[in-house]
Amino acid sequence: MPDLSSPQLAPLPPLQAIRVFEAVARHLSFTKAAQELGMTQAAASYQIKVLEERIGAPLFLRRPKQIELTEPGQRLAPAVSEAFAILGQAYAAARGGADGLLCVTTVLTFASNWLAQHLGSFQLAHPALAVRLDTSSRLTDFAREDVDLAIRSGGGKWPGLESHKLLDADFTPMLSPKLAASIGGVSEPADLLRLPILDPGDIWWTQWFEAAGVAGHDLAKRPGSSMGAQAYEANAAMAGHGVAILTRALFKNEIADGRLVQPFDLVGDDGHAYWLVYPTARRNVPKIRAFRDWILAEIACP
Repeated sequence: MPDLSSPQLAPLPPLQAIRVFEAVARHLSFTKAAQELGMTQAAASYQIKVLEERIGAPLFLRRPKQIELTEPGQRLAPAVSEAFAILGQAYAAARGGADGLLCVTTVLTFASNWLAQHLGSFQLAHPALAVRLDTSSRLTDFAREDVDLAIRSGGGKWPGLESHKLLDADFTPMLSPKLAASIGGVSEPADLLRLPILDPGDIWWTQWFEAAGVAGHDLAKRPGSSMGAQAYEANAAMAGHGVAILTRALFKNEIADGRLVQPFDLVGDDGHAYWLVYPTARRNVPKIRAFRDWILAEIACP
């Protein structure tokens, strides 16, 4: 019966001895190599002696005020340097170093109305880390997609994922001052029904009107057009095309500038929020940790 066992690796000398050899060969100096590795010159010389005894041949020619690689040393040095380079690259890839590319997928409105307005501070803090944004509302398959983090709305509990709450996804009607003035102002919730309603099929409208005590609304009979994102509906509302139901935290600037007005203090809340999520197994990856710490601090700022 043939031997199907895996071939055994050839015995290797101590890793410390190989590391010292690489440094000495690169500097051609025991003193500089010892300084780089944080050891004494005597300790570096001892590690080279150990390696030479394993190989059975000298690796360096010791001359007054200089050293040179012997023929065996010249053969070994490039292979050792390449091996350490490959090991370093593999370690950086496995560790997911903070340098490189960070891929974030987020819903469109959060990207345009919050993330795009704040991302510059993250880039200044991490200039070596490029950020790629993907706007999508579909669920993310971290096992199959090249995505590091996702920002989604929901209840915040997804198996295998770490989740951090960013903003409450509350909702309340907003419209342009001009549209409100077109009916002499909006003084009570029922007044909104005298105006075009953007995306009347949105469940948020039904929930808000019920909370406001408005019965007998005609939302189900209105044209069921939908723009698919709060950002689009807000633009339509600012243009005076209708009343949108929006999340307050994402439209602070538009309200402050007077482009949108929130006519009522009543705010609906179905328990959903915007969450930062990523695989639990990758919670300590430096670039993920850097973005998580930044966005949580940024959200906490008033």
